[in-house]
Amino acid sequence: MSEMGYAQAAIPVYGYFVKNTYPHDPKAFTQGLLFKDGHLYESTGQNGQSSLRKVELTTGKVLQKSMLDKTVFGEGITDVGDEILGLTWISQTGYVFDQKTFKLKRKFSYQGEGWGLASDGHFVYMSDGSAAIRVLNPKTLMEVRRFEVKAEGRPIERLNELEMVDGELFANVWGADVIARIDPATGKVVGWIDLTGLLPPAQRGTANPDAVLNGIAWDARGKRLFVTGKLWPKLFEIELIEIQRR
Repeated sequence: MSEMGYAQAAIPVYGYFVKNTYPHDPKAFTQGLLFKDGHLYESTGQNGQSSLRKVELTTGKVLQKSMLDKTVFGEGITDVGDEILGLTWISQTGYVFDQKTFKLKRKFSYQGEGWGLASDGHFVYMSDGSAAIRVLNPKTLMEVRRFEVKAEGRPIERLNELEMVDGELFANVWGADVIARIDPATGKVVGWIDLTGLLPPAQRGTANPDAVLNGIAWDARGKRLFVTGKLWPKLFEIELIEIQRR
């Protein structure tokens, strides 16, 4: 991890223990992941293959699916009330779906690229591939502020899929086997999760270089943390273990 430049001595580093392993669709180009009401909800990317899915955790079976327009590249998702919000990569268009029916209710617009989404019940957080996190009003989906994510004063670029976990914003860093733990009040990285070795490239079942770690879901009631990757055949429930203290 230190070779990639993410570990700083003043920032705690966490390893992991795999508690459970579940099947995951190896054709799913995972862009967003969340856990709600006992099921996983997943968004997938690639033009012509982008979708919103409801997935059974234990089997990986897709219980419900809605395909996006063939011209868009699906990105991250989050839930707000009984709706699921979804982004697209470069179309500058977001979607609002009914959680139960997957019916498209409306669309919204934003500037620049769309990567990841998360919600804390008060605001929606959006990444765009840079070090910036946009904070949106959950009703209007208009930007109310933004902050830059930094570790020891250094901006952390390529922030991707997001998940709110007990008040911290967890973020995949595209192309790296790490998750940043971010204080959403300050933008400071308060911890790194090193997932090296979770599913080595040789075990991902594809030579596609885009088959990287991506996808974080938090079961707030059961206190379970799930992670997976694009085109990965497995999804993992992990427990964090602190391996480097301040």
